[in-house]
Amino acid sequence: MSIDLAESMLSRRGVSVSSIADIVFQLQKRYHPKLTIDQCEESVRAVLGKREVQYTLFTGIALDELAEKKLLPEPLQSIMEQDEPLYGVDETMALGVTSIYGMIGLTSFGYLDKEKMGVIETLNDKSDGIHVFLDDLVAGIAAAASSRIAHRNPDAALYSAGSD
Repeated sequence: MSIDLAESMLSRRGVSVSSIADIVFQLQKRYHPKLTIDQCEESVRAVLGKREVQYTLFTGIALDELAEKKLLPEPLQSIMEQDEPLYGVDETMALGVTSIYGMIGLTSFGYLDKEKMGVIETLNDKSDGIHVFLDDLVAGIAAAASSRIAHRNPDAALYSAGSD
């Protein structure tokens, strides 16, 4: 497995590393004024370089594609076609991705899941294929990449307890 395969699969589904990096930038720019989009792209690629992220991404994309081809057994096929709000497996898989850089990813994921920023909003549009898993996985990748940047922020010490 490789990061190139992960990027290729994302691209095939209409998602670029730069579109995820744009979300990361939006999440972190307030806390990291010197942040660049290149740093965000590097962070997204670091997340995509993790094998467990790749496996999760491959699984989610495969399920979305099988649903588009109507190849899933019932009731799963209907659940996927309707993007049933109580399904939750898609969010559960994405939460595994968010946790690789600490708990801050969880709050970022929750925010992105509600706000549907950037390419996440595009994926959530039901008129362009089934992206039950991919929209949440992209949010998870963005949340993890954002957490990675937050943990590496040299100014983070300014916010630590006890510092005045």
